[in-house]
Amino acid sequence: MTPSVADAKKRRAAEAALVHIPAGSVLGVGTGSTVRFLIEALAGRPGHVRAAVSSSNATTALLDAAGIAVLDLNDVADLQLYVDGADEATRARHLIKGGGGALTREKIIAAAAARFLCIIDDSKLVGTLGAFPLPIEVIPMARALVTRRLEKRGARPVWRKGCVTDNGNHILDVHGLSITDPQTLESELDSLAGVVTVGLFARRPADMLLVGTDQGTLTL
Repeated sequence: MTPSVADAKKRRAAEAALVHIPAGSVLGVGTGSTVRFLIEALAGRPGHVRAAVSSSNATTALLDAAGIAVLDLNDVADLQLYVDGADEATRARHLIKGGGGALTREKIIAAAAARFLCIIDDSKLVGTLGAFPLPIEVIPMARALVTRRLEKRGARPVWRKGCVTDNGNHILDVHGLSITDPQTLESELDSLAGVVTVGLFARRPADMLLVGTDQGTLTL
């Protein structure tokens, strides 16, 4: 898929999300290329959202440039909606996220929001999660320990060198997984000492997927 074709699909999904965003609300905003199109669309509708809660420093910069006020989640009692992309998604709305390194803050905002709307292009829609390496954020001193634990499971974790998350942690990208039971795997990996966040969003999946295609947008 050429970049222009992929971007057109992402833009369709992002623009389709606008009708689901309550006017005057505080919106949770994710991180990534599809979310950039969402922020562009919101910039074209000044005042549609009152403010936003951001999942990353990169997203905060984009929101600031778009003239959208950014609030701390601690100051928001009622977050109606969170909109974000994904690296992989199934029709059950289970996701792999974290390719952009913002998985911890993304998972926190998803947990806080009443509804979670995921926007993707159709290349991200899969039958089984795991072709995209699963990101896991780890405390730096635990990186080797967690790596050994994952290798005992038959996985192949790769340290994302040069990447330090907004929280000051490291990321392991875990290859070689075929994730047939994402909820159980999420719980098991969360229990490993030193793991901050697993990039599986299955225990709290998306409530809706908007999938940009050549023909338009598919709603799941």
